[in-house]
Amino acid sequence: MEDRATGKMKNKQYAFYYDSSRCSGCKTCQVACKDKNGLDCGILWRRVYEVNLGHWTKRGNAWLCSVKAYNMSISCNHCEDPICVKSCPTKAMHKREDGIVLIDEKRCIGCRYCEWACPYGAPQYNKSKGIMSKCTLCFDYIEEGKLPVCVSSCPMRALDFGEQNEIREKYGADCEVYPLPYAEITKPSITITPHKDATAAGSKSAYINNKEEV
Repeated sequence: MEDRATGKMKNKQYAFYYDSSRCSGCKTCQVACKDKNGLDCGILWRRVYEVNLGHWTKRGNAWLCSVKAYNMSISCNHCEDPICVKSCPTKAMHKREDGIVLIDEKRCIGCRYCEWACPYGAPQYNKSKGIMSKCTLCFDYIEEGKLPVCVSSCPMRALDFGEQNEIREKYGADCEVYPLPYAEITKPSITITPHKDATAAGSKSAYINNKEEV
């Protein structure tokens, strides 16, 4: 892959695409991920956030509703500049040449530094193994020419996957949608089509309605 700015070759970078306007919040992607990877109870490599904003306002004898809601399905974003890799003291957390960020279980000591550093909450502690775990972007499926299981299982086709330059040429580069942080922190490899009622990263008016699940 050639960097258009420098003319030099650079490593491939895989990326997710998510269309929040299509998502029904059914959590099929979340369940498929847990099933494929045999995840213990409490470990979610993909999480579906239910976001609410707005309120009821009384005007005279009438109550006016401005309440809005949308869903956000988020996993590890296999960032261009992954802060989890930088924070790992044993180099168990590493980034492959194709952009996929993985954990070397033999090196991981379960210190949880990556979990604390990641602004997306992607690394998850596996109590039974005493080590960290996270989305692998289903690299085994990719090597077989198949899609990540979350993408193929989505009944609304709200998820897609591919090389980042192709994803962004097709869908754009927007990824700063609440409850996600500002992209400049880690340069996440994801593009999002926001729901019509979505609000931007850093919003003070929106809130997560299912915190106990995610």
